[in-house]
Parts: sequence; structure tokens; C-alpha cells
Amino acid sequence: MLTMRKLNIPVRENISSLVPYPPGKPIEELERELGVTGSIKLASNENPLGPSQKAVEAVAKALSGLHRYPDGSCYYLKEKLSSILGVPQEMITFGNGSNEIIELIIRAYLAPGEEAIMGDPSFAVYPIAVKSVGGISRLVPLKDMRHDLESMAALINRKTRIIFIANPNNPTGTMVTGKEFAAFIKRVPEDVIVCMDEAYFEFVRGADFPDTLSYIKEGRAVVMLRTFSKIYGLAGLRVGYGVAHPEIMDYINRVRQPFNVNTLAQIGAIAALDDTGHLERTRENNARGLQYLMAELKKLGFECVETEANFFLVKVGNGKAVYDALLKKGVIVRPMASYNMPEYIRVTVGLPEENKRFIDAFKEAAR
Repeated sequence: MLTMRKLNIPVRENISSLVPYPPGKPIEELERELGVTGSIKLASNENPLGPSQKAVEAVAKALSGLHRYPDGSCYYLKEKLSSILGVPQEMITFGNGSNEIIELIIRAYLAPGEEAIMGDPSFAVYPIAVKSVGGISRLVPLKDMRHDLESMAALINRKTRIIFIANPNNPTGTMVTGKEFAAFIKRVPEDVIVCMDEAYFEFVRGADFPDTLSYIKEGRAVVMLRTFSKIYGLAGLRVGYGVAHPEIMDYINRVRQPFNVNTLAQIGAIAALDDTGHLERTRENNARGLQYLMAELKKLGFECVETEANFFLVKVGNGKAVYDALLKKGVIVRPMASYNMPEYIRVTVGLPEENKRFIDAFKEAAR
């Protein structure tokens, strides 16, 4: 094994003290570690039906053009999405997943020492990205597993530049309603950006989801983020988008790399937008799966958090122990200790046979 001497290169304190985001391990890696085969992954909120067949076919046809650089402006994808959303193209930008747009917003608008407000727990990337530029994260504990908008609004001060709201929230799956958001936005100064991260928007079944686009069209400093990684099943291609006032998009595009969304991602996303049947099948699978999983867990005496997404939290006592026991049975879920919720695990809805396998394994793992 190669042994390297330690380097003494100064690193900014806000970088050296960062704790990296812990991504879920691939199935193949876990199977090698544990010596098991035939595992199922219910950990990363992916679409168990896979990508649209139309997207797969479109991507396959594009493989011969990989020697060319991607379209740096995502022109055709932007044109299509502009028509669907009813907003001008200059109000849309694309990223290497919506995750990248979160970082671009922070790079463009948050200076060292300035503040961003967010729920806790929420998407783990927010505080990491804020700290990476020397910003300060103001974390507001959730109230009954939901964003506490009253307390978030009360924290706004002259240093506040951005407010992040994941809706539905990850990892809880809970939703801010349109009524709640309307009351909240009235308390937000016009020079503060409100980033509505709607990665799981397409799974929402509850009434009164905020009409984020209406606030953007009114000229408010609101950014709407969505992704092709979840319901569209294109997580491996990494493509997401943001919609905002043209001025906000102008500054975001100044810090965006010119070829940040690869050719296959653009082509796959365009085809996926046409496959409404795939979306409906995914929604149906998710609704039935949630109903089955939560009913079975409640029969076993376990408390689940009501969700509007394609995942949910279940309170198991010792989350790490249950996670480890499930791993040994080839069932991969997400432990919540890194979110300061050690009593919970997060479970992604799978295919019917995967959901049943999880319940069967859980009955033994949670004893």
C-alpha cells in the first residue's frame, strides 16, 4: 500500500471543519462488504420502476454523439420546459441535479458572514454548501416534524440572504401548505431569496400545495427547484432545474459552468417529459406502496410519520441496530443518526415485492 507523507498546505477553516454529505452506498458495494447477494435498496428515494423507456431509447440513440460537447444552454430542454411551465426561457436554468443549483444560489448571493435560514432536520446539503463559502446556517428545529415557518420568519435579520424550504421536506416527507406559505412570504423582505426545493413535488397528494410559480411570476425573489432524479427515474444522469426572476437567473448563470448538464441527461429529460404514463404508474405504485408499508408497520406497533413523498420515517428505537440487522438480510434503508434522529430509519417505497420483503425482514430485525 502506498504511504503518503502529510501535506502542510493551509486550508480555510470553514472547509477543514466541513463534514461531507454521507451518500447511500451502491448495492454492489454493500453486497461485497457483507457477502450477500440479491439485495434491495430502499434508501435513496429513487424510482423503483426505473426510468421511462422513452428516455432510455432516446439516450441510446444519442450515444454516437458523445464526442461533442453538450449544449451549454440546454436549449431544447429549456424550450420544452418553458412551454410546460408557462414561463419565459430566461427564467429557467439547469444543473447537475437540483443540488448544483442550490450551490450556485449560495455562491451568487451569500458572502462570508451572511446567513441562510433552514429547517432542522432538512436536506443535508444546505448547511454544507453554506459553510463552504463562509456563510452561517441558522437552523430552526422542526415542529411536529414540519417546518416551523413562524420561527423561521422570526430569525430574519439584516444578514439574512437566503431561506431554504424543502417541500416536501427530506427526511420527514412533510409538507408546507399554500396557506402557511402565503402568510410566511408576507414576512420576508424583498431582498431575501426564498428557495423552495420541490424535489418530491410530483408525489404530493395533499391539498393546498403552494403555487410557487405564481410568486415568481409576481416578481418575488423566490426560486423553485425541481429534479428529474426522483419521479422521472433519471438519478444516474443528474439533471435538475430552477425557475426564478430573470435577474436571479442571470447571476446564477454567471457562476454556472458552461457544460454542467451532459448531453445524455438533456436528451433523457426531454423524452421523460413526454412520458406521462410513466409518471402516473410511478405515482400509483408509490400510493399503494405507502398504504401497504405504513399499515403493516402500524400493525406491528411502530409509529410512522405521515408523508407526501416517496419515502417515510418509522420510529424503531435504535435506528442503527435495525439498519444493520436489515443489511444482513439484504435490505438497505437509511439510518437517521446523521440527521440527529437516531430512533428513526427512512424507508423508500419500492416495488410490491420489495415492500413485502422489507416487512418480512423488518419483523425480525426490529425484535
